[in-house]
Amino acid sequence: MDLLILIAAIIVAWLVFTWLIKVVKISLNTAVIIAVFVLILQLVFGIGPQELWQQLRELWENLVKFLKN
Repeated sequence: MDLLILIAAIIVAWLVFTWLIKVVKISLNTAVIIAVFVLILQLVFGIGPQELWQQLRELWENLVKFLKN
């Protein structure tokens, strides 16, 4: 019985570990894509991260106002 519990625990731990690795890979990939996008905006159009962040905040606020009405 103890051996069965140990095997089940190892399998669950392995599944959680592989899922965590996938999540970290996807998160890093997304972060790199965002960083490249911001860098291109800055180099090509002269738009800095602060300006981009301000526009995103305004977009979010307008969306919230639209959904409330």
